[in-house]
Amino acid sequence: MNLLEVENVVSGYGEMEILHDVSIRVEKGEIVSMIGPNGAGKSTLMKTIFGLLKTWKGRVLFHGQDIARLPPEQIVRRGLCYVPQENNVFSTLTVQENLDMGAFIRDDDYRPRLEEVYDLFPDLKGRRGTRVGKLSGGMRQMVALGRALMLDPRTLLDEPSAGLAPMVVEMIFERIRAINQQGVTSVIVEQNARKALENSQSKSTSPAAPT
Repeated sequence: MNLLEVENVVSGYGEMEILHDVSIRVEKGEIVSMIGPNGAGKSTLMKTIFGLLKTWKGRVLFHGQDIARLPPEQIVRRGLCYVPQENNVFSTLTVQENLDMGAFIRDDDYRPRLEEVYDLFPDLKGRRGTRVGKLSGGMRQMVALGRALMLDPRTLLDEPSAGLAPMVVEMIFERIRAINQQGVTSVIVEQNARKALENSQSKSTSPAAPT
C-alpha cells in the first residue's frame, strides 16, 4: 500500500481550475520531488493534499484512508505536516516559542522531542530566545521545518528552498536527508531540478499548468 496517493484530483482557486486529473504515489520512506516552473501547480497540489484548498474531484489517500475533505487540523493529527514556501514562521515569536507552537496538539511531555529537533538543527540551539523575524531566510526555514517535526509526522510536505542562497539550499537539503533517515517520508517542491534529482528517490514533473 502506498503511504500517500493522489488519484485524479481536480482543484484550483475560485472558478480557475489549476490541477487537471493529477495523480501521484508516494511510498513509505521516500523523498519525492515535484519539479516545475512557477505557476505549474506544485504549491496548489500541496495545499490541496493538506486540505487548505478544496478537492473538486478525485481522492487523496493517506495510509489508505481518504483525507480529501478533511480540515487541516484533522490531517495534522493523522501525521501529515506541511511547510509552505511563505509565511511559515511566527516572526514576532522566539525560536523556542515557534517550536512550542509546533507541539500545540500534543498533550504529552514533548521536551525530549524538542531536544531532538535542536540536535537536528544545531544552529538554532544558541538562538532559542531570538525573535525569528531577526533571523536569516535559511534560519527561518530551519525553524519552520523544526516546528513541523515537533509533531513527529510520518509524512512532510515541504517547499524548502525558494529565494535562498545556494549554500543555504545545500544545508536545508542536508537536513531533509537527515529527517528522511529518521523515517519521515518527504514530498518536496523544488524549482532547482538538479538539486531535486540529487536528493530524491522519486521525481514528478509539473502536475499541471494553469488554464
